[in-house]
Amino acid sequence: MISSTQMRAARALLGIDQKQLAEMAGVSVPTIQRMESSHGNVRGVVATLTKIIDALDAAGLELIGNENPSQGRGRGVRLKEPQ
Repeated sequence: MISSTQMRAARALLGIDQKQLAEMAGVSVPTIQRMESSHGNVRGVVATLTKIIDALDAAGLELIGNENPSQGRGRGVRLKEPQ
């Protein structure tokens, strides 16, 4: 699962815009816009979510789930739990 915040952060880390992510994933720009404007976890067709996650993975990004350790080395971001 990916959150809308993770999608925006992933694009920021890659230095790409919504159009570029849409092209990389083979989805439409309105799909990216709709997903990024949602609250919490992104909702959508599983196949579409998989395309986006695969595109981010191919670009060298690792999505870190809540309470999960990182699988690799390198830089990244993670939100702290609200206090």
